[in-house]
Amino acid sequence: MAAFEDFMKLDIRVGTVVSAKVFEKAKKPAYQLRVDFGEEIGVKKSSAQITDHYSTDDLIGKQVLAVVNFPPRQIADFMSEVLVLGTYSEGGVVLIAPDKPVKNGDKLG
Repeated sequence: MAAFEDFMKLDIRVGTVVSAKVFEKAKKPAYQLRVDFGEEIGVKKSSAQITDHYSTDDLIGKQVLAVVNFPPRQIADFMSEVLVLGTYSEGGVVLIAPDKPVKNGDKLG
């Protein structure tokens, strides 16, 4: 079991996808995303296996939630800096997103 204090260590923020392209070198189908988390955090990169439900065009301008305080992770020749959050649902990963527009950098609380 995780303690509430463990959850509080995660810095989960809202960002807007500003670019998305197919990640050709990924072992499993994925996109390379650039996500804008606002002035404090800036634009960060993420590798996301979300190709089943989303095209690159679908993602541009979409707000997402991501963990921004994990250490960067090397995936092939790409450094993924944040973990975009989604649910493992029937037919593939579905992104977690606010249901109303919010400010980039807003923290999940």
